[in-house]
Amino acid sequence: MYIVVGLRRDGKKEVLGLWLGKNESAAFWMSVLTDMKARGVEHLLIIATDNLNGFTQTIKNVFPESTTQIVWYTR
Repeated sequence: MYIVVGLRRDGKKEVLGLWLGKNESAAFWMSVLTDMKARGVEHLLIIATDNLNGFTQTIKNVFPESTTQIVWYTR
């Protein structure tokens, strides 16, 4: 289960949706982003991602004005 959480301009968090997927592919995230857009999300200011292969371009295809912030995790 993947949960997309947004931070509104007033500082409040909002769950934008829940999606069930077998893996994190660019195709999966394309379906998530297009679903969000179809449900009325007009713009994503900043998207934090771990730079999944192809995901940054997928974001730009759906929300071209968005800025992508790459986050790195250490284990």
